[in-house]
Amino acid sequence: MSFTAETCVAMHAGDRKEQQDRVALFGHPKKPGMMMAVLADGMGGHSGGAMAAEQVLIRARQNFEVYAPLHETPEHLLGSVIDEAHTVIKLTRFTSEQDPHSTAVVFLLQNGRAYWAHCGDSRMYHFRGTTTVSRTADHSLVGELQRKGRLDEAGALNHPQRNVLLACLGSEREPRIEHGREEAPHAGDCFLLCSDGLWAYFSDSELASTLQELPPRAAAERLISQARQRACGGGDNIALAIVKLVPAPPQPFRPGAR
Repeated sequence: MSFTAETCVAMHAGDRKEQQDRVALFGHPKKPGMMMAVLADGMGGHSGGAMAAEQVLIRARQNFEVYAPLHETPEHLLGSVIDEAHTVIKLTRFTSEQDPHSTAVVFLLQNGRAYWAHCGDSRMYHFRGTTTVSRTADHSLVGELQRKGRLDEAGALNHPQRNVLLACLGSEREPRIEHGREEAPHAGDCFLLCSDGLWAYFSDSELASTLQELPPRAAAERLISQARQRACGGGDNIALAIVKLVPAPPQPFRPGAR
């Protein structure tokens, strides 16, 4: 079954004085049927995190505009966005007194296939109905402890070092980039990109159920509202992008068409 995409991006500053998350969604300027979503959670003092996250979006848009599928793989495109944003963010450390860093999640829908790459602890979820097909692995101390079986989901949410990242953009280490793909997405699938200001307050099943039940804009509004309530006055910045695949409308009948 062919599909089309319903989309939404949303942000909220939470209980922070400054919004340092960034999110965007855009189509290719020359090739219809291609779409990119990108999300970044910036860190690094006053305005430093916002600048770092903004560089991720700038690089994503610029690289996507010159993307040539016949000569470049989706994986190369997504990896180049993260690598080049990392380099730019590192260079700004020499021209300012800030120490900017950022996470990154980049998602591409191309020719009926989905591709993504990430670095840090901002997440990309792939839901099929209310089932979690895949979820990116957090590049964090807590995420590593979970993978080693030394910490469960409940303990991770309350761990005192839950914000310690093992990989991000702008650090001395090269970014750790992990790729994912879905060769055969179909109507009913939903992809969610979000920062930890959102996912920290929900189980996978809660996210999936909300996205299944509501169109993207209404789902974003509900999730942000619930995250704000559950944060109890201590909420981080929130950013999310929703790409929901729905059945394509039937083509109108054209007399004489064969």
